Amino acid sequence: MRRPRTRTVAPTPARLARADPGPAFEITLDGRPVRALPGQSIAAALWAASVLTWRTTRVSGRPRGAFCGMGSCFDCLATVNGQPNRRACLLPARPGDVVTTQEGNGHDGPLR
Repeated sequence: MRRPRTRTVAPTPARLARADPGPAFEITLDGRPVRALPGQSIAAALWAASVLTWRTTRVSGRPRGAFCGMGSCFDCLATVNGQPNRRACLLPARPGDVVTTQEGNGHDGPLR
Protein backbone atom coordinates (compact mmCIF):
# COMPACT_ATOMS: atom_id res chain seq x y z
CA MET A 1 0.00 0.00 0.00
CA ARG A 2 1.27 3.41 -0.93
CA ARG A 3 1.70 6.04 1.77
CA PRO A 4 0.15 9.44 1.12
CA ARG A 5 2.68 12.12 0.25
CA THR A 6 3.02 14.97 2.65
CA ARG A 7 3.98 18.36 1.42
CA THR A 8 6.78 20.17 3.13
CA VAL A 9 7.45 23.83 2.72
CA ALA A 10 10.96 24.63 1.57
CA PRO A 11 12.84 26.57 4.22
CA THR A 12 13.49 30.21 3.44
CA PRO A 13 16.94 31.73 4.01
CA ALA A 14 15.51 33.72 6.95
CA ARG A 15 14.16 30.55 8.54
CA LEU A 16 17.42 28.67 7.95
CA ALA A 17 19.40 31.45 9.63
CA ARG A 18 16.76 31.75 12.37
CA ALA A 19 16.59 35.44 11.53
CA ASP A 20 13.98 37.59 13.19
CA PRO A 21 14.25 41.00 11.53
CA GLY A 22 11.80 42.71 13.87
CA PRO A 23 8.56 44.48 13.11
CA ALA A 24 7.93 46.03 9.72
CA PHE A 25 7.72 49.78 9.29
CA GLU A 26 6.64 52.12 6.52
CA ILE A 27 8.48 54.25 4.00
CA THR A 28 6.85 56.05 1.09
CA LEU A 29 7.57 56.13 -2.62
CA ASP A 30 5.95 59.08 -4.37
CA GLY A 31 3.41 59.25 -1.53
CA ARG A 32 2.54 55.54 -1.72
CA PRO A 33 3.21 53.52 1.47
CA VAL A 34 5.78 50.75 1.15
CA ARG A 35 6.46 48.13 3.83
CA ALA A 36 10.09 47.68 4.87
CA LEU A 37 11.90 45.47 7.37
CA PRO A 38 14.80 46.40 9.64
CA GLY A 39 18.08 45.83 7.80
CA GLN A 40 16.52 46.04 4.35
CA SER A 41 17.91 48.48 1.82
CA ILE A 42 15.52 50.89 0.18
CA ALA A 43 15.94 48.99 -3.11
CA ALA A 44 15.10 45.66 -1.40
CA ALA A 45 11.98 47.16 0.17
CA LEU A 46 10.88 48.55 -3.20
CA TRP A 47 11.55 45.21 -4.93
CA ALA A 48 9.54 43.40 -2.25
CA ALA A 49 6.65 45.79 -3.01
CA SER A 50 6.93 44.91 -6.75
CA VAL A 51 8.39 48.32 -7.62
CA LEU A 52 11.07 47.83 -10.26
CA THR A 53 11.85 51.42 -11.33
CA TRP A 54 12.30 54.65 -9.39
CA ARG A 55 14.36 56.91 -11.62
CA THR A 56 14.57 58.03 -15.23
CA THR A 57 17.71 58.61 -17.28
CA ARG A 58 19.00 62.13 -17.95
CA VAL A 59 18.85 62.17 -21.73
CA SER A 60 16.08 59.85 -22.88
CA GLY A 61 13.93 59.58 -19.73
CA ARG A 62 14.07 55.77 -19.74
CA PRO A 63 13.05 54.01 -16.51
CA ARG A 64 15.72 52.56 -14.21
CA GLY A 65 15.84 50.69 -10.90
CA ALA A 66 18.37 48.39 -9.30
CA PHE A 67 20.77 46.68 -11.69
CA CYS A 68 23.83 45.39 -9.84
CA GLY A 69 22.40 45.57 -6.32
CA MET A 70 25.81 46.20 -4.74
CA GLY A 71 26.67 49.83 -5.42
CA SER A 72 28.88 49.38 -8.51
CA CYS A 73 26.51 51.00 -10.97
CA PHE A 74 24.27 54.01 -10.54
CA ASP A 75 20.96 52.71 -11.91
CA CYS A 76 19.31 52.68 -8.47
CA LEU A 77 19.66 56.41 -7.78
CA ALA A 78 16.69 57.90 -5.97
CA THR A 79 15.80 61.06 -4.13
CA VAL A 80 15.57 60.12 -0.45
CA ASN A 81 14.35 62.61 2.15
CA GLY A 82 14.92 65.44 -0.33
CA GLN A 83 18.50 64.42 -1.21
CA PRO A 84 18.97 63.40 -4.87
CA ASN A 85 21.38 60.79 -6.21
CA ARG A 86 21.23 58.37 -3.27
CA ARG A 87 22.05 54.74 -4.15
CA ALA A 88 18.95 52.86 -3.00
CA CYS A 89 20.73 49.50 -2.99
CA LEU A 90 23.23 50.72 -0.35
CA LEU A 91 20.97 52.91 1.76
CA PRO A 92 19.24 51.17 4.67
CA ALA A 93 15.53 51.90 4.87
CA ARG A 94 14.50 53.82 7.99
CA PRO A 95 11.00 54.38 9.34
CA GLY A 96 9.40 57.37 7.66
CA ASP A 97 11.88 57.66 4.77
CA VAL A 98 10.39 59.62 1.87
CA VAL A 99 11.56 58.29 -1.49
CA THR A 100 10.62 60.09 -4.68
CA THR A 101 11.20 59.06 -8.26
CA GLN A 102 14.31 60.83 -9.49
CA GLU A 103 14.03 62.36 -12.91
CA GLY A 104 17.24 62.91 -14.86
CA ASN A 105 20.16 64.10 -12.78
CA GLY A 106 18.03 64.83 -9.73
CA HIS A 107 18.68 68.57 -9.75
CA ASP A 108 16.58 71.44 -11.03
CA GLY A 109 17.86 73.29 -14.05
CA PRO A 110 20.22 72.36 -16.92
CA LEU A 111 23.01 69.81 -16.69
CA ARG A 112 26.40 71.18 -15.74
